[in-house]
Parts: sequence; C-alpha cells; structure tokens
Amino acid sequence: MESTKSHAADYATAIKLIDDAHTLDPRTVETEEGPIPFELNYAQKMTRWLLKRCPDASPTLHLACRAQHFRRWEIPRNSYPMTRPGYLTWRAKLKSQAAQQVAELLSSPEIQPALEQDEIDRVAALIRKENLKSDDETQVLEDVACLVFLDDQFDDFEKKPEIDEEKIIGILQKTWVKMSPAGQALALQMDFSDRAKLLIQTALGEI
Repeated sequence: MESTKSHAADYATAIKLIDDAHTLDPRTVETEEGPIPFELNYAQKMTRWLLKRCPDASPTLHLACRAQHFRRWEIPRNSYPMTRPGYLTWRAKLKSQAAQQVAELLSSPEIQPALEQDEIDRVAALIRKENLKSDDETQVLEDVACLVFLDDQFDDFEKKPEIDEEKIIGILQKTWVKMSPAGQALALQMDFSDRAKLLIQTALGEI
C-alpha cells in the first residue's frame, strides 16, 4: 500500500479492490517472497516506478497506474490475429475493457467516502491513455509502463525464439520514442544486463 500513505482512506480502499482483482490472475511470477499473481506483481512495479518518475503524482494517477493491466488475462493475445493490425486491435480492446471495468470497480459502495464521478472518469481516461501527446499525466503513465517493461520484462522478452535482434531493436526504438525526456533519463540509470545494454546502445544509435 506504499502509494496511498498520504492519500485519503477512499483511495486506499480503491487500491485494495484493484489489488484484490489482480490476485485472481491465474498466472504467477516468482519473486523474493515467493510466487505471486503476475498482474499483482506488475501493478506493484508500476507503483514503484511512478514514485520515482512522479513523486507528487495525483491520487487518480496512482489508481490508473495500479490498474494499468486490469484483468488483462481475460483477453489473451492469441484471441486476435497474430498480425500488426491484430495486435493493435487487441491493445485497443484491452484499454477499453480495463477502463470500463475499473470505472465500475471504483463506483463500489465499499469505497467510503465515495470517489467523485469526475475522478472515476479521469482514471478511466488515463487507462485509455487519452490525449497522450498533450496530457502530462497520461505521458507519465506511458513513461511508467515503458520503465516497467525495460526493467522487469525486457530480458525475458528478448530471449523469446520468435524475437530476432532486428525486431527487438525496433521494439526498443518504439519504446524509447514513447517516453518523455524525464522517463528516458530514468531508463538510462537502470542496471541492465550486458546483452540488454548492447541492444539498447544499438537501438538508440539508430534513432
């Protein structure tokens, strides 16, 4: 609950409800404390990177970050064509469904005092990543998602047999240009593996 220390009780309850949903993820990941649901682990990492990227983030941004992959396991990637258009359609569906489900969750009577409707709408808009180029909070959310990918998922992703060096360099370049200068600066401070460092240097050298 590190993200809610300075927040009112309604936000703490909202975070708990989001995390309760994350615990239903049938996938698990090994951590120092043992196996935990994949999306709960992801959500906790989103919060940790948000605190580094934007220590004074608003409560609504905290909620959106915590719920970024809300119930993602319900729509597996292979439920859409394994093509670029299929991928984009899948991503759009994920954001739309997550925003709707989280908005419904944040309207729960368990949250007392209740969140204002404009706060709930704001969380949903952030999850949909609306106005990415012009909304500072949406850009912070994008930065945090990219930082979690680079910090937590990149090495395993790069080892997939279907991902060759050219493709991973392209993914790194696309990830980099999504980030703000502040997000990029944090990324450059990460402790990457030697292999990751080489790929990142190659990718950035070609931008």
